[in-house]
This record gives sequence, C-alpha cells and structure tokens, in this order.
Amino acid sequence: MLAVEDARRRILDALTPLGAETVPVSAALGRVLAADVVARLSQPPAAVSAMDGYAVRAADVAHVPVTLRQIGAIPAGATFAGQVGPGECARIFTGAALPAGADAIVIQEDTSADGTNITVREASPVGRYVRPAGLDFRAGDAALKAGELVTVRKLGLAAAMNHPWLRVTRRPRVAILATGDEVVMPGDPVGPGQIVSSNGLALGAFVQAWGGEPIQLGIAPDRIDALQQMVAAAEGADLLVTTGGASVGEHDLVRRALQDSGLSLDFWQIAMRPGKPLMFGRMGRTPVLGLPGNPVSSLVCSVVFLQPALRRLSGATKVDAPLERALAGAALAANDRRQDYLRATLQRGEDGAPIATPFQKQDSSMLRILSEAHCLLVRAPNAPAAPAGAMVPIIRFDQSTIVT
Repeated sequence: MLAVEDARRRILDALTPLGAETVPVSAALGRVLAADVVARLSQPPAAVSAMDGYAVRAADVAHVPVTLRQIGAIPAGATFAGQVGPGECARIFTGAALPAGADAIVIQEDTSADGTNITVREASPVGRYVRPAGLDFRAGDAALKAGELVTVRKLGLAAAMNHPWLRVTRRPRVAILATGDEVVMPGDPVGPGQIVSSNGLALGAFVQAWGGEPIQLGIAPDRIDALQQMVAAAEGADLLVTTGGASVGEHDLVRRALQDSGLSLDFWQIAMRPGKPLMFGRMGRTPVLGLPGNPVSSLVCSVVFLQPALRRLSGATKVDAPLERALAGAALAANDRRQDYLRATLQRGEDGAPIATPFQKQDSSMLRILSEAHCLLVRAPNAPAAPAGAMVPIIRFDQSTIVT
C-alpha cells in the first residue's frame, strides 16, 4: 500500500493548472489569480488627514497654547487652492487632502474656536495624523500575486487598486460518478438492502466549495457496460471522480471498467484509515480519482487528496490544508501501519491552547460524527501510544473558508 504523502505527491505531479479567463472583480471571490494584480494608482493619491481637526504648520504649534487664524475648511473630496502660512490653519476633515504649507494635524479635541481664531492646546510634530501619499500602496506595486486565492479582503484590495476585472484561472470541471446497485437518490423509494446515496451530492458540494464546477453523472449500476457508458460522459472534464466500486469485492467493478476503457492506473490502495481503496490514474487526457464508496471515507479522502488536486488545477500556489498543532483531549492508542484520520472536536483550554478530542467511536460508516467534528486528528503510521495532553497534528475543517 502506498503512503499518503507519496500518493498525494503523485496526484499533484500529474496535474497542471488550467487556462485563464477574465472575470469582473465582483465575481472573483474564491477564484485563484492567474496574473499579478498591479496597482493602477497610489493610495492615498496625496497626503491626507487621518482625523478631524486643523491642518497646521508644526513649527507654529511647537509651543502651546497658541492661537492661529483659520483661513478655510477642507471636507473630504474637496481641494484647497490656498496655502497655510505662518500663524494660519485650515479646518480639515478625515480623508481630506493636506493643504500646501501644512505638515501636521491638530485634532479638534485639542482646540477651541472663537470665530476664525483657533486656540491650540496640544503640540503636534511634523506628520502627526497625516497619511502620506502611497501609504497603502503606490502605482506599479504588485500587491497581489498570481496563485493567490481571492478572499474578501483581497477582493477589496484589488478594487481599491482600480481593477474592475481580474485575470483568474478557470474553474476545474469535475465529473462525479457514484456507483452501486444498492444506492438510491434522496427521496426515492428505498428497497430492501438499499441505502440512500449521499456521496455524489456531498462531493459536488465539496468541489463547489473549493472552486470547481461539479458535473453530476448520476449513479451507475454494477455492470461493466453501464459503467463504461456513463464514464464516457466525462469526456472533456478536467477531472473524473468516482466513488465506490474500487475495492476487491466481486461487485467492485469500477477499476476494471475504467481499465477496459483505457485507464492508465498509477496506483491503487493507500495506507490510510479511513480510505484504503483509493485509486488514481488517467483515461486519455482526463485524470481519474477513485474514492471509496463509504461516505466518511469518501469525504476524508476528499480533504486529503481531492482538495489539493482542485487547488492545483485552479493554479493556487498553496495547495494543501495546513497542519496545525493541538493538545490531545484523550489518551491515544498506538497506531498500526496505516495513517489514521480521527474525527475530533476542538475546544480551548484554560490557557487558550486548542484541545482536540477524538470521538470514542470512529467507525467509517458514521457520517453524523463526521458532520459534528471540527477537525481530523492525524496519527502517523506506527505512532506510539500518546497520553492526553500530548501535542498532535490536526486538519481543521474550517480551512475552506474564503472570508479571511
């Protein structure tokens, strides 16, 4: 059986980023930049006030109290044609451009006004409460780089740099094929020995959450000819994902059907739990990722393998969900030769450190436990027993957020 990291490396090495397209900046959330985004202007374009108050010459307010003569007022968005000379000041509001001659701001709380006579009670050195031109970015700065995920914050930055359109990598088109005579769609009659299929819908949601476009091929029965016919509909997809039928049973026909249709198999079976019967190969120009039919195994394998594959196809620089560290909330038994992914909850200890506590039952058929988990606690092959409080690696399920 192949080690998890070796399998992931072989999958990623076989994939290349897709082509680029141009989209409105308003539609770029969750996309991956295909080109650097260069500022088309400086922000702010000129020195501006950071506070409401008075624009002054720092030399005039070095010794206070002092009374200055107000020569004008400057709201945000307006310009001031005059110049602040010795003994003068100008009323100014947050975001307004600093007038010529002024080099500091005195906030209004440190002043009192008697008509145009403004008494300053607090000294203000050169540059105080002034945002210099280009403080945020300057024209020509490549503030966003190709391969970065467009989050809410980065979308805002791109818009501020005066980009109404962004060049992004095309969304991967992922064909999804569920298999098995025993599975039916939600809402359909459930006969004896049948179960409701969640894999296709869950995988479609997973693909969509990670920036892809799911193409649902349906549920294929356990017949070679039917499998081959439905697989043919995946032609033109950027990735074919199958679920179920990749194990060693007499009715697990996916691998054989795909190989008869021209699949070049790279590997089959991974040293991990859950998710041992996982395969990867290529059928013509289409990469094929065969996930287990067990719903929990399918989704865990999606986190470990499908997510980085989608990020690679999307052109992302960082493709893997980062491993974090947490304290074990319970004692952990010694592990065998398979890398284990334990469903676990997360909470904060009294000192703020994260504590990952695995569920007592880890049966791979229990989808409810997976839905209630906050993370996967990763146990390396042959890891020795560990006491509660030991440091352990985890993969958070909230790493898919595109908000932060």
